[in-house]
Amino acid sequence: MADLQDDIHTTTEVGADDALPDDPPPEAPYAPADADLPRAHALLAAHPVADGYSGLPWALRHLSWFDLELGEAAIDTDVPRMREGHVAALFWSLHLPDDRGGGHPTAATLEQLDQVRTVIDAHPEGLRLVRTAGQIIDARHRGRVAVVLGPAHAAALDDSLGILRVLHALGLRVLTLAGTAWAGEKGLTRFGEEVVREMNRLGVLADISGAPAATAERVVALSRTPVLCTRSAARALRPHPANLPDDLLARLGEAKGLCMVPLTAEQVGPTIEDVADHLDHVRRVAGPECVGLSGTYDSGVTHPRDLADASRYPHLIAELLRRGWPEAELALLTWANVQRALRTADFTARAAQQRRAASTARITDLDG
Repeated sequence: MADLQDDIHTTTEVGADDALPDDPPPEAPYAPADADLPRAHALLAAHPVADGYSGLPWALRHLSWFDLELGEAAIDTDVPRMREGHVAALFWSLHLPDDRGGGHPTAATLEQLDQVRTVIDAHPEGLRLVRTAGQIIDARHRGRVAVVLGPAHAAALDDSLGILRVLHALGLRVLTLAGTAWAGEKGLTRFGEEVVREMNRLGVLADISGAPAATAERVVALSRTPVLCTRSAARALRPHPANLPDDLLARLGEAKGLCMVPLTAEQVGPTIEDVADHLDHVRRVAGPECVGLSGTYDSGVTHPRDLADASRYPHLIAELLRRGWPEAELALLTWANVQRALRTADFTARAAQQRRAASTARITDLDG
């Protein structure tokens, strides 16, 4: 068991606090119909979860010692719980909470990358770093959880396409396009559009969660690979700024992008039923090929009741089965949609590299 640093704070689950003696009895925990949970486990055994966002790299920085293969109570995610929850692929965020890059986002992101490689190397029986959809399949067949690097913040590029290529060479597969001079409230600048084209050429997927509407709309229109929203639910159900309005959800669906609904109480609500409502809504507005899952575990957020850690995915799938989701669409939700996005990015990159050399454009040349 890990020795915890003084400042470690584990994420919480709504309703998980101990009751005082005079408090009314707590609400009964969610329990799907007996027939639903075995069906959920059986479905996930064939079509496991590809989880679109994990804050594990940053959470591990607070632990002086840990063993993810043995199990680690101080965090939400470890290999035993991922196996219990049928998680076969996990996107490891390289985001820096609370702007902790110290004004040096490129160096801070490289440090995150270095730490991730160290963690994966230390857990060879449980984890495998992957770059392609094919490598995810291979890792699954070998009994490893596939780790996909990203999203990272676009500030890490320091306005340089050369740094984008270096990060890609180190394994980066997802980049969040927000919070820079070239991806802001007014949309993409000419340099921002060149960044998206170079990402397409490399096979780096664009993440528009949290991006201003003008930037999100332009990225969806411009990108030749599927656009991800790694932490976005339906704004029509809950008006969180990171959630997507229906018009953007519809355009994302038309472009074969992917909205990965986060398991956070702030964005979706406090219960499994709330999460399922958002998944229903995204499926209805954008289509079943546009919806995925994003645990957002170890990110310092509060999770809906009974979705406290990475082992709890079967309970969510049981709720969707109870609502009548076809097994074919659940397979898209958990696994196939992410595989399609990565395969499309790989195919597009190979084709683009035959037509286009690496861009040498500079922000000063395009944006002045």
